[in-house]
Amino acid sequence: MEKLNELRDWVFRQMHSKNLVYNACWEDPRCDRQLMEIDRSSEIIMITSAGCNALDYLLDAPARIHCIDVNPRQNALLQLKLAAFQHGNFDDLFQLFGKGIHKGAKTLIQQHLQQYLSPYAQRYWNKNQNFFSGRGLRKTFYHYSTSGTLAWMTNQYLKTQKNLYNRVQQMFDAPTLEEQAAIYYEIEPKLLNKLVEWAFNRHVVMSLAGVPRTQQELFVDKYDRGALGYVQECLRKVFAQQSLHDNYFWRLYLNGSYTENCCPSYLKHQNFDAIRQQADKVQANTCTISQFLEANPGKYSHYVLLDHQDWLADNNRPALEEEWRLILKNSRSGTRILLRSAAHEVDFFPDFVLNAIEFEQEKTAETHQQDRVGTYASVYMGIVK
Repeated sequence: MEKLNELRDWVFRQMHSKNLVYNACWEDPRCDRQLMEIDRSSEIIMITSAGCNALDYLLDAPARIHCIDVNPRQNALLQLKLAAFQHGNFDDLFQLFGKGIHKGAKTLIQQHLQQYLSPYAQRYWNKNQNFFSGRGLRKTFYHYSTSGTLAWMTNQYLKTQKNLYNRVQQMFDAPTLEEQAAIYYEIEPKLLNKLVEWAFNRHVVMSLAGVPRTQQELFVDKYDRGALGYVQECLRKVFAQQSLHDNYFWRLYLNGSYTENCCPSYLKHQNFDAIRQQADKVQANTCTISQFLEANPGKYSHYVLLDHQDWLADNNRPALEEEWRLILKNSRSGTRILLRSAAHEVDFFPDFVLNAIEFEQEKTAETHQQDRVGTYASVYMGIVK
């Protein structure tokens, strides 16, 4: 088993060290912004992911946002979005990241945006302009990256079953939550059949979704159907308990594009100028959170850690503790620390962390139930005493 786990970890590292992993953020910024209470004095440290949520946070006018990711491709994506805001127009932005197809992407990037990118980002986008071409098997930017590959595979699978595909589309357009839920429970046995169960219990498939082996182990043994049991619980929460009318996360996953009426706030026309005027507040850094804090000490007001501490807890406990020590050292009284987990209850917080912060529970529980993504088992908002 140890050798098998080593192989699985190697496969995950190969996928994630050589590819763009996330083409869109899978954390709901509407919930984040309610929990974080961002204001003009806020100086935020966050994991970049696809950069969508950093742009959404600008609508609350913080002082600065420091985006951090160990994967330089994620920062290259954020830089392209920032350049599109600062040196492009709304139509170009929406074609690139709303529709995921821009016929003139090559000219736009090379002649108008490239000079505003870092050397790495320039090389990356010169090599991968085809992501936006609309040609080939993958018709949209949102079917590239490792998570995009899984979305494309899901899309192709559904299209082989025309009736099922049509019912899924009808579910998204159902006039009431009751009708939406009824359609979901009708199609769930077909959506989550034995073939899909087999696929989702393969390490490679979960790796495409960005879930490392140690994080899989947090939930896979808790369900009769393994990983698919966890997925089923998540889907029921999203598709049977909440209206899908503004759920741009799962519409994107199904269709490979947003619409003007169902998209992230950063892609809404009425927000373009406000974000353009503040885009220089966002900085991309390719490093770990600990490395950034060592090089840039300060009293930061917010940390958005996503779910990466799940991995640290099982793979590098000293690094987890070092990160927390540096976070607390570089916080002010009232600093808010937001993280998510695949575990229903996190037990990896060091004692010195539990002594230094208080966890907000009421609003966190409320927003967790409103989360349109639905793929995390728990959310924590720690407030520094």
